[in-house]
Amino acid sequence: MMKKYALLALAALSLTPFAASVAADGDDKAKPKYNVLFIAVDDLNNDLGTYGNTFVKSPNIDRLAERGVRFDKAYTQFPLCSPSRSSLLTGQRPDVTKIYELQTHFRKNLPDIVTLPQLFKNNDYYSARVGKIYHYGVPGQIGTDGLDDPDSWNYRVNPKGRDKTEEPLIKNLTPDRGLGSALAWRATEGTDEEQTDGMIAGEAIKIMTEKKNEPFFLAVGFFRPHTPYVAPQKYFDMYPVDQVPLPKEIPNDLDDVPEAALFTKPPHWGLDEAKRREALRAYYATITFMDAQVGKLIDAVDKLKLADKTIIVLWSDHGYNVGQHGQWMKQSLFENSARVPLIISVPGGTKGKASGRTVELVDIYPTLAELCGLDPKQNLQGKSLTPLLKNPAAPWNKPAYTQVRRGQIFGRSVRTERFRYTEWDGGKAGMELYDHQKDPGEFTNLAKDKNFVITVNELAVLLKKGYPETEQETGR
Repeated sequence: MMKKYALLALAALSLTPFAASVAADGDDKAKPKYNVLFIAVDDLNNDLGTYGNTFVKSPNIDRLAERGVRFDKAYTQFPLCSPSRSSLLTGQRPDVTKIYELQTHFRKNLPDIVTLPQLFKNNDYYSARVGKIYHYGVPGQIGTDGLDDPDSWNYRVNPKGRDKTEEPLIKNLTPDRGLGSALAWRATEGTDEEQTDGMIAGEAIKIMTEKKNEPFFLAVGFFRPHTPYVAPQKYFDMYPVDQVPLPKEIPNDLDDVPEAALFTKPPHWGLDEAKRREALRAYYATITFMDAQVGKLIDAVDKLKLADKTIIVLWSDHGYNVGQHGQWMKQSLFENSARVPLIISVPGGTKGKASGRTVELVDIYPTLAELCGLDPKQNLQGKSLTPLLKNPAAPWNKPAYTQVRRGQIFGRSVRTERFRYTEWDGGKAGMELYDHQKDPGEFTNLAKDKNFVITVNELAVLLKKGYPETEQETGR
Protein backbone atom coordinates (compact mmCIF):
# COMPACT_ATOMS: atom_id res chain seq x y z
CA MET A 1 0.00 0.00 0.00
CA MET A 2 2.80 2.43 0.93
CA LYS A 3 4.47 1.72 -2.39
CA LYS A 4 1.22 2.55 -4.20
CA TYR A 5 0.92 5.92 -2.43
CA ALA A 6 4.56 6.69 -3.18
CA LEU A 7 3.98 6.05 -6.87
CA LEU A 8 0.89 8.26 -6.86
CA ALA A 9 2.81 11.07 -5.18
CA LEU A 10 5.62 10.75 -7.72
CA ALA A 11 3.10 10.84 -10.56
CA ALA A 12 1.52 14.01 -9.14
CA LEU A 13 4.92 15.71 -9.00
CA SER A 14 5.54 14.87 -12.65
CA LEU A 15 2.24 16.31 -13.87
CA THR A 16 2.46 19.01 -16.50
CA PRO A 17 0.95 22.42 -15.63
CA PHE A 18 -2.19 21.62 -17.66
CA ALA A 19 -2.56 18.19 -16.09
CA ALA A 20 -1.82 19.55 -12.63
CA SER A 21 -4.57 22.13 -12.97
CA VAL A 22 -6.97 19.34 -13.89
CA ALA A 23 -5.78 17.19 -10.99
CA ALA A 24 -6.35 20.10 -8.60
CA ASP A 25 -10.07 19.77 -9.41
CA GLY A 26 -10.84 23.44 -9.60
CA ASP A 27 -8.28 24.71 -7.10
CA ASP A 28 -7.36 28.05 -8.68
CA LYS A 29 -4.16 28.27 -6.65
CA ALA A 30 -2.80 25.24 -8.48
CA LYS A 31 -3.35 26.83 -11.86
CA PRO A 32 -0.44 28.68 -13.44
CA LYS A 33 -1.23 32.14 -14.80
CA TYR A 34 -1.06 31.44 -18.50
CA ASN A 35 -0.37 34.03 -21.15
CA VAL A 36 -2.56 33.85 -24.24
CA LEU A 37 -1.24 34.36 -27.77
CA PHE A 38 -4.43 34.74 -29.77
CA ILE A 39 -3.75 34.51 -33.52
CA ALA A 40 -6.56 35.48 -35.90
CA VAL A 41 -6.23 34.90 -39.64
CA ASP A 42 -8.54 36.63 -42.11
CA ASP A 43 -10.41 34.47 -44.65
CA LEU A 44 -8.29 31.34 -44.14
CA ASN A 45 -9.84 28.02 -45.11
CA ASN A 46 -8.56 24.52 -44.30
CA ASP A 47 -6.23 24.29 -47.32
CA LEU A 48 -3.27 23.66 -45.02
CA GLY A 49 -0.75 20.85 -44.73
CA THR A 50 -1.91 19.82 -41.27
CA TYR A 51 -5.47 19.47 -42.59
CA GLY A 52 -4.35 17.19 -45.40
CA ASN A 53 -3.73 19.58 -48.30
CA THR A 54 -0.48 18.34 -49.83
CA PHE A 55 -0.16 21.23 -52.29
CA VAL A 56 -0.29 24.23 -49.96
CA LYS A 57 2.85 25.00 -47.96
CA SER A 58 2.04 25.88 -44.33
CA PRO A 59 5.00 24.54 -42.32
CA ASN A 60 4.55 26.83 -39.33
CA ILE A 61 0.85 26.27 -38.78
CA ASP A 62 1.62 22.57 -39.24
CA ARG A 63 4.20 22.67 -36.45
CA LEU A 64 1.80 24.58 -34.20
CA ALA A 65 -0.63 21.69 -34.68
CA GLU A 66 2.11 19.35 -33.47
CA ARG A 67 2.25 21.37 -30.23
CA GLY A 68 -1.47 21.14 -29.52
CA VAL A 69 -4.87 19.88 -30.63
CA ARG A 70 -6.15 20.42 -34.16
CA PHE A 71 -9.92 20.58 -34.49
CA ASP A 72 -10.97 18.95 -37.75
CA LYS A 73 -14.65 19.92 -37.53
CA ALA A 74 -14.61 23.51 -36.29
CA TYR A 75 -17.22 25.94 -37.64
CA THR A 76 -17.92 29.65 -37.81
CA GLN A 77 -21.26 30.96 -36.60
CA PHE A 78 -21.60 33.32 -39.57
CA PRO A 79 -19.33 33.21 -42.66
CA LEU A 80 -18.67 36.95 -42.81
CA CYS A 81 -16.01 38.92 -40.94
CA SER A 82 -17.87 41.20 -38.52
CA PRO A 83 -20.73 38.83 -37.55
CA SER A 84 -18.22 36.03 -36.93
CA ARG A 85 -15.74 38.10 -34.93
CA SER A 86 -18.47 39.80 -32.92
CA SER A 87 -19.85 36.39 -31.98
CA LEU A 88 -16.49 34.85 -31.02
CA LEU A 89 -15.28 37.85 -29.02
CA THR A 90 -18.52 38.34 -27.07
CA GLY A 91 -19.26 34.65 -26.58
CA GLN A 92 -22.74 35.20 -28.04
CA ARG A 93 -24.34 33.85 -31.19
CA PRO A 94 -25.30 36.21 -34.04
CA ASP A 95 -28.99 36.13 -33.11
CA VAL A 96 -27.97 37.70 -29.77
CA THR A 97 -25.39 40.18 -31.06
CA LYS A 98 -27.75 41.01 -33.97
CA ILE A 99 -24.67 41.65 -36.11
CA TYR A 100 -25.40 40.34 -39.60
CA GLU A 101 -23.46 42.88 -41.71
CA LEU A 102 -20.22 44.89 -41.73
CA GLN A 103 -21.34 48.32 -40.51
CA THR A 104 -22.93 47.97 -37.07
CA HIS A 105 -20.75 47.82 -33.95
CA PHE A 106 -21.79 45.11 -31.48
CA ARG A 107 -21.79 47.63 -28.60
CA LYS A 108 -24.85 49.26 -30.14
CA ASN A 109 -26.80 46.10 -29.30
CA LEU A 110 -24.78 44.83 -26.31
CA PRO A 111 -23.36 47.94 -24.64
CA ASP A 112 -22.37 46.23 -21.37
CA ILE A 113 -21.04 42.92 -22.66
CA VAL A 114 -17.59 41.90 -21.41
CA THR A 115 -15.55 40.72 -24.39
CA LEU A 116 -12.97 37.96 -24.28
CA PRO A 117 -9.92 40.30 -24.27
CA GLN A 118 -11.73 42.62 -21.84
CA LEU A 119 -12.17 39.71 -19.41
CA PHE A 120 -8.39 39.30 -19.34
CA LYS A 121 -7.84 43.04 -19.06
CA ASN A 122 -10.26 43.17 -16.11
CA ASN A 123 -8.25 40.40 -14.42
CA ASP A 124 -4.90 42.22 -14.46
CA TYR A 125 -3.61 40.86 -17.77
CA TYR A 126 -1.93 43.20 -20.21
CA SER A 127 -4.38 43.11 -23.12
CA ALA A 128 -2.97 44.20 -26.48
CA ARG A 129 -4.06 44.05 -30.09
CA VAL A 130 -1.94 44.21 -33.23
CA GLY A 131 -3.76 44.20 -36.57
CA LYS A 132 -7.28 42.90 -37.28
CA ILE A 133 -9.20 41.31 -34.42
CA TYR A 134 -12.55 43.06 -34.58
CA HIS A 135 -13.81 43.90 -38.07
CA TYR A 136 -11.86 46.05 -40.52
CA GLY A 137 -12.79 46.71 -44.09
CA VAL A 138 -9.97 45.20 -46.15
CA PRO A 139 -8.08 46.78 -47.77
CA GLY A 140 -9.86 50.11 -47.15
CA GLN A 141 -9.38 50.32 -43.38
CA ILE A 142 -5.87 48.86 -43.06
CA GLY A 143 -3.90 51.19 -40.81
CA THR A 144 -6.98 52.39 -38.92
CA ASP A 145 -8.91 51.15 -35.88
CA GLY A 146 -11.76 49.87 -38.06
CA LEU A 147 -14.66 48.64 -35.91
CA ASP A 148 -12.36 48.06 -32.95
CA ASP A 149 -13.51 47.99 -29.32
CA PRO A 150 -11.37 50.30 -27.14
CA ASP A 151 -12.71 48.74 -23.92
CA SER A 152 -11.00 45.46 -24.82
CA TRP A 153 -7.40 46.66 -24.78
CA ASN A 154 -4.65 48.35 -22.83
CA TYR A 155 -2.76 48.94 -26.06
CA ARG A 156 -3.36 48.61 -29.79
CA VAL A 157 -1.31 48.98 -32.96
CA ASN A 158 -2.46 49.42 -36.57
CA PRO A 159 0.45 48.82 -38.95
CA LYS A 160 0.20 49.78 -42.61
CA GLY A 161 2.64 48.36 -45.16
CA ARG A 162 3.44 48.67 -48.84
CA ASP A 163 0.59 46.31 -49.74
CA LYS A 164 -1.67 49.23 -48.79
CA THR A 165 0.39 52.06 -50.27
CA GLU A 166 0.83 50.20 -53.58
CA GLU A 167 -2.86 49.39 -53.93
CA PRO A 168 -3.16 51.00 -57.41
CA LEU A 169 -0.77 48.33 -58.76
CA ILE A 170 -3.05 45.42 -57.82
CA LYS A 171 -4.49 43.33 -60.67
CA ASN A 172 -8.25 42.78 -60.41
CA LEU A 173 -9.55 39.73 -62.27
CA THR A 174 -13.14 40.73 -61.48
CA PRO A 175 -13.11 44.49 -62.13
CA ASP A 176 -16.83 44.89 -61.48
CA ARG A 177 -16.16 44.02 -57.83
CA GLY A 178 -14.43 46.27 -55.28
CA LEU A 179 -10.98 45.13 -54.10
CA GLY A 180 -12.30 43.87 -50.78
CA SER A 181 -14.51 41.28 -52.50
CA ALA A 182 -12.68 40.81 -55.78
CA LEU A 183 -10.40 38.09 -57.08
CA ALA A 184 -7.40 40.44 -57.12
CA TRP A 185 -3.68 39.98 -56.52
CA ARG A 186 -0.16 41.37 -56.64
CA ALA A 187 3.25 39.72 -56.34
CA THR A 188 5.40 42.48 -54.84
CA GLU A 189 9.04 43.37 -54.62
CA GLY A 190 10.66 43.82 -51.24
CA THR A 191 10.66 41.91 -47.99
CA ASP A 192 8.08 40.38 -45.67
CA GLU A 193 8.78 43.10 -43.14
CA GLU A 194 7.54 45.80 -45.56
CA GLN A 195 4.12 44.17 -45.79
CA THR A 196 1.38 44.92 -43.24
CA ASP A 197 1.38 41.34 -41.92
CA GLY A 198 5.16 41.35 -41.60
CA MET A 199 4.92 44.56 -39.59
CA ILE A 200 2.17 43.01 -37.45
CA ALA A 201 4.43 40.08 -36.55
CA GLY A 202 7.27 42.48 -35.66
CA GLU A 203 5.07 44.64 -33.43
CA ALA A 204 3.64 41.58 -31.68
CA ILE A 205 7.13 40.27 -30.92
CA LYS A 206 8.06 43.65 -29.44
CA ILE A 207 5.09 43.44 -27.08
CA MET A 208 5.91 39.87 -26.07
CA THR A 209 9.49 40.90 -25.38
CA GLU A 210 8.49 43.90 -23.27
CA LYS A 211 5.81 42.03 -21.33
CA LYS A 212 7.47 38.64 -20.98
CA ASN A 213 7.56 38.91 -17.18
CA GLU A 214 3.87 39.72 -16.69
CA PRO A 215 0.71 37.93 -17.82
CA PHE A 216 -0.55 39.06 -21.20
CA PHE A 217 -3.39 38.48 -23.63
CA LEU A 218 -1.86 39.32 -27.00
CA ALA A 219 -4.22 39.30 -29.98
CA VAL A 220 -2.45 39.24 -33.34
CA GLY A 221 -4.65 39.64 -36.39
CA PHE A 222 -3.22 38.91 -39.83
CA PHE A 223 -4.93 40.37 -42.91
CA ARG A 224 -3.83 37.75 -45.42
CA PRO A 225 -5.02 35.67 -47.16
CA HIS A 226 -7.98 38.11 -47.39
CA THR A 227 -8.21 39.59 -50.87
CA PRO A 228 -6.47 41.41 -52.46
CA TYR A 229 -3.97 38.56 -52.37
CA VAL A 230 -0.71 40.47 -51.92
CA ALA A 231 2.63 38.92 -50.94
CA PRO A 232 6.30 39.08 -51.97
CA GLN A 233 7.17 37.42 -55.28
CA LYS A 234 9.03 34.51 -53.63
CA TYR A 235 5.76 33.09 -52.30
CA PHE A 236 4.16 33.16 -55.75
CA ASP A 237 7.22 31.37 -57.11
CA MET A 238 6.40 28.40 -54.85
CA TYR A 239 3.18 27.79 -56.84
CA PRO A 240 3.65 27.36 -60.62
CA VAL A 241 0.31 28.49 -61.99
CA ASP A 242 -0.07 25.51 -64.33
CA GLN A 243 0.23 23.15 -61.39
CA VAL A 244 -2.46 24.73 -59.21
CA PRO A 245 -5.21 22.12 -58.71
CA LEU A 246 -8.78 23.33 -59.11
CA PRO A 247 -11.50 21.78 -56.92
CA LYS A 248 -13.54 18.91 -58.28
CA GLU A 249 -16.73 19.93 -60.06
CA ILE A 250 -19.40 17.71 -61.60
CA PRO A 251 -21.91 18.37 -64.41
CA ASN A 252 -25.29 19.70 -63.27
CA ASP A 253 -23.98 20.05 -59.72
CA LEU A 254 -26.30 22.94 -58.93
CA ASP A 255 -29.50 21.30 -60.18
CA ASP A 256 -30.48 20.16 -56.66
CA VAL A 257 -29.18 23.26 -54.83
CA PRO A 258 -31.62 26.00 -53.73
CA GLU A 259 -31.07 29.33 -55.48
CA ALA A 260 -30.64 31.04 -52.11
CA ALA A 261 -27.61 28.85 -51.36
CA LEU A 262 -25.55 30.52 -54.08
CA PHE A 263 -23.39 33.59 -53.38
CA THR A 264 -21.26 33.61 -56.55
CA LYS A 265 -23.47 34.29 -59.57
CA PRO A 266 -22.84 33.32 -62.27
CA PRO A 267 -20.58 30.44 -61.15
CA HIS A 268 -16.96 31.57 -60.87
CA TRP A 269 -18.19 35.08 -61.79
CA GLY A 270 -17.69 33.91 -65.37
CA LEU A 271 -13.92 33.40 -65.08
CA ASP A 272 -12.29 30.72 -67.23
CA GLU A 273 -10.04 28.03 -65.77
CA ALA A 274 -6.82 29.95 -66.45
CA LYS A 275 -7.97 32.97 -64.45
CA ARG A 276 -9.31 30.76 -61.66
CA ARG A 277 -5.88 29.12 -61.37
CA GLU A 278 -4.31 32.57 -61.33
CA ALA A 279 -6.57 33.64 -58.44
CA LEU A 280 -6.10 30.41 -56.50
CA ARG A 281 -2.33 30.57 -56.92
CA ALA A 282 -2.39 34.05 -55.39
CA TYR A 283 -4.62 32.90 -52.50
CA TYR A 284 -2.22 30.05 -51.72
CA ALA A 285 0.83 32.32 -52.01
CA THR A 286 -0.65 34.64 -49.40
CA ILE A 287 -1.41 31.69 -47.11
CA THR A 288 2.26 30.71 -47.21
CA PHE A 289 3.32 34.33 -46.63
CA MET A 290 0.99 34.61 -43.62
CA ASP A 291 2.23 31.23 -42.36
CA ALA A 292 5.79 32.58 -42.33
CA GLN A 293 4.65 35.39 -40.02
CA VAL A 294 2.99 32.86 -37.71
CA GLY A 295 6.32 31.07 -37.59
CA LYS A 296 8.01 34.22 -36.31
CA LEU A 297 5.54 34.39 -33.42
CA ILE A 298 6.10 30.75 -32.46
CA ASP A 299 9.87 31.24 -32.60
CA ALA A 300 9.58 34.31 -30.38
CA VAL A 301 7.57 32.37 -27.78
CA ASP A 302 10.36 29.81 -27.66
CA LYS A 303 13.23 32.31 -27.71
CA LEU A 304 11.66 34.31 -24.86
CA LYS A 305 11.20 31.09 -22.86
CA LEU A 306 7.45 31.59 -22.71
CA ALA A 307 6.42 28.22 -24.12
CA ASP A 308 5.72 26.65 -20.73
CA LYS A 309 3.25 29.38 -19.76
CA THR A 310 1.64 30.53 -23.01
CA ILE A 311 -1.54 29.16 -24.54
CA ILE A 312 -1.53 29.63 -28.32
CA VAL A 313 -4.81 29.72 -30.24
CA LEU A 314 -4.97 30.02 -34.03
CA TRP A 315 -8.30 30.53 -35.74
CA SER A 316 -9.90 32.00 -38.84
CA ASP A 317 -13.13 33.97 -38.84
CA HIS A 318 -14.67 31.69 -41.48
CA GLY A 319 -13.73 29.36 -44.29
CA TYR A 320 -13.37 30.22 -47.97
CA ASN A 321 -14.69 28.72 -51.17
CA VAL A 322 -12.12 28.52 -53.96
CA GLY A 323 -14.37 27.25 -56.74
CA GLN A 324 -16.37 24.48 -55.09
CA HIS A 325 -19.86 24.47 -56.68
CA GLY A 326 -18.72 27.50 -58.69
CA GLN A 327 -18.57 29.52 -55.47
CA TRP A 328 -15.82 31.83 -54.24
CA MET A 329 -15.06 33.41 -50.89
CA LYS A 330 -17.47 33.26 -47.95
CA GLN A 331 -21.17 33.97 -47.32
CA SER A 332 -22.31 30.45 -48.12
CA LEU A 333 -23.27 27.49 -45.97
CA PHE A 334 -21.29 24.94 -47.94
CA GLU A 335 -18.62 23.15 -45.91
CA ASN A 336 -15.67 25.02 -47.38
CA SER A 337 -17.15 28.35 -46.27
CA ALA A 338 -18.51 27.26 -42.87
CA ARG A 339 -15.54 25.17 -41.71
CA VAL A 340 -12.51 26.87 -40.18
CA PRO A 341 -9.02 25.94 -39.02
CA LEU A 342 -8.76 25.92 -35.21
CA ILE A 343 -5.64 24.88 -33.28
CA ILE A 344 -5.18 25.23 -29.52
CA SER A 345 -1.86 24.57 -27.80
CA VAL A 346 -1.80 24.44 -23.99
CA PRO A 347 1.50 24.13 -22.07
CA GLY A 348 1.91 20.55 -20.94
CA GLY A 349 -1.29 19.56 -22.72
CA THR A 350 -2.08 17.09 -25.47
CA LYS A 351 0.28 17.43 -28.43
CA GLY A 352 -0.06 16.48 -32.08
CA LYS A 353 -3.58 15.09 -31.84
CA ALA A 354 -6.72 15.85 -33.84
CA SER A 355 -10.30 15.99 -32.64
CA GLY A 356 -13.12 15.01 -34.97
CA ARG A 357 -15.83 16.46 -32.72
CA THR A 358 -18.03 19.29 -34.01
CA VAL A 359 -16.98 22.52 -32.30
CA GLU A 360 -17.63 26.21 -32.87
CA LEU A 361 -15.76 29.50 -32.73
CA VAL A 362 -18.15 30.60 -29.97
CA ASP A 363 -16.55 27.87 -27.82
CA ILE A 364 -13.20 29.68 -27.67
CA TYR A 365 -14.28 32.26 -25.07
CA PRO A 366 -15.41 29.75 -22.40
CA THR A 367 -12.39 27.56 -23.16
CA LEU A 368 -9.84 30.30 -22.48
CA ALA A 369 -11.77 31.52 -19.44
CA GLU A 370 -11.67 28.02 -17.94
CA LEU A 371 -8.04 27.35 -18.81
CA CYS A 372 -7.00 30.61 -17.16
CA GLY A 373 -9.33 30.30 -14.17
CA LEU A 374 -11.31 33.46 -15.01
CA ASP A 375 -15.00 33.94 -14.23
CA PRO A 376 -16.82 35.68 -17.13
CA LYS A 377 -19.70 36.60 -14.76
CA GLN A 378 -22.07 36.47 -17.71
CA ASN A 379 -23.80 33.79 -19.72
CA LEU A 380 -21.71 32.44 -22.60
CA GLN A 381 -23.37 30.50 -25.40
CA GLY A 382 -20.41 28.30 -26.29
CA LYS A 383 -19.08 25.29 -24.43
CA SER A 384 -15.56 24.91 -23.05
CA LEU A 385 -13.37 22.65 -25.17
CA THR A 386 -11.17 21.62 -22.24
CA PRO A 387 -12.50 18.00 -22.26
CA LEU A 388 -11.38 17.70 -25.89
CA LEU A 389 -8.02 19.34 -25.15
CA LYS A 390 -7.41 16.60 -22.58
CA ASN A 391 -8.88 13.83 -24.72
CA PRO A 392 -9.63 14.79 -28.35
CA ALA A 393 -11.92 11.76 -28.69
CA ALA A 394 -13.89 12.43 -25.49
CA PRO A 395 -17.67 11.88 -25.58
CA TRP A 396 -19.28 14.96 -27.14
CA ASN A 397 -22.77 15.47 -28.51
CA LYS A 398 -22.75 19.19 -29.34
CA PRO A 399 -23.51 20.08 -32.98
CA ALA A 400 -22.26 23.21 -34.76
CA TYR A 401 -24.51 25.97 -36.07
CA THR A 402 -23.79 28.36 -38.95
CA GLN A 403 -26.08 30.95 -40.51
CA VAL A 404 -26.00 33.58 -43.24
CA ARG A 405 -28.36 36.27 -44.48
CA ARG A 406 -29.56 36.65 -48.08
CA GLY A 407 -31.37 39.95 -48.38
CA GLN A 408 -34.27 39.62 -45.95
CA ILE A 409 -34.07 35.85 -45.44
CA PHE A 410 -31.73 33.65 -43.44
CA GLY A 411 -30.06 30.38 -44.25
CA ARG A 412 -29.46 28.32 -41.13
CA SER A 413 -27.41 25.16 -40.94
CA VAL A 414 -26.58 22.49 -38.38
CA ARG A 415 -23.53 20.23 -38.66
CA THR A 416 -23.22 16.92 -36.88
CA GLU A 417 -20.22 14.66 -37.26
CA ARG A 418 -21.92 12.94 -40.19
CA PHE A 419 -24.47 15.35 -41.70
CA ARG A 420 -25.00 18.97 -42.70
CA TYR A 421 -28.63 20.10 -42.79
CA THR A 422 -29.66 23.57 -43.99
CA GLU A 423 -32.94 25.47 -44.25
CA TRP A 424 -33.36 28.66 -46.29
CA ASP A 425 -36.08 30.96 -44.95
CA GLY A 426 -37.22 28.25 -42.56
CA GLY A 427 -37.39 25.78 -45.47
CA LYS A 428 -39.65 27.94 -47.64
CA ALA A 429 -36.72 28.81 -49.95
CA GLY A 430 -35.27 25.31 -49.95
CA MET A 431 -33.48 22.71 -47.84
CA GLU A 432 -30.20 20.82 -48.13
CA LEU A 433 -28.92 17.62 -46.57
CA TYR A 434 -25.44 16.23 -47.19
CA ASP A 435 -24.00 12.97 -45.90
CA HIS A 436 -20.34 13.76 -45.25
CA GLN A 437 -19.54 10.13 -44.59
CA LYS A 438 -20.28 9.28 -48.23
CA ASP A 439 -20.27 12.69 -49.90
CA PRO A 440 -17.65 15.04 -48.38
CA GLY A 441 -17.83 17.27 -51.47
CA GLU A 442 -21.56 17.93 -50.89
CA PHE A 443 -22.54 16.98 -54.42
CA THR A 444 -25.81 15.18 -53.62
CA ASN A 445 -28.61 16.98 -51.80
CA LEU A 446 -30.57 14.32 -49.91
CA ALA A 447 -33.21 16.63 -48.42
CA LYS A 448 -35.97 15.17 -50.64
CA ASP A 449 -34.67 11.58 -50.64
CA LYS A 450 -37.33 9.30 -49.13
CA ASN A 451 -34.59 7.20 -47.52
CA PHE A 452 -33.58 10.17 -45.37
CA VAL A 453 -36.99 11.38 -44.14
CA ILE A 454 -36.22 10.40 -40.55
CA THR A 455 -32.78 12.05 -40.70
CA VAL A 456 -34.28 15.28 -42.08
CA ASN A 457 -36.92 15.34 -39.34
CA GLU A 458 -34.36 14.72 -36.59
CA LEU A 459 -32.01 17.39 -37.91
CA ALA A 460 -34.87 19.88 -38.35
CA VAL A 461 -35.60 19.51 -34.63
CA LEU A 462 -31.88 19.91 -33.83
CA LEU A 463 -31.72 23.02 -36.05
CA LYS A 464 -34.66 24.60 -34.22
CA LYS A 465 -32.94 23.99 -30.87
CA GLY A 466 -29.95 25.97 -32.07
CA TYR A 467 -32.05 28.87 -33.29
CA PRO A 468 -34.80 29.50 -30.71
CA GLU A 469 -35.89 32.69 -32.52
CA THR A 470 -36.33 30.95 -35.88
CA GLU A 471 -39.95 30.02 -35.23
CA GLN A 472 -40.89 33.62 -34.49
CA GLU A 473 -39.04 34.99 -37.54
CA THR A 474 -40.59 32.58 -40.03
CA GLY A 475 -44.08 32.70 -38.53
CA ARG A 476 -44.15 28.95 -38.10
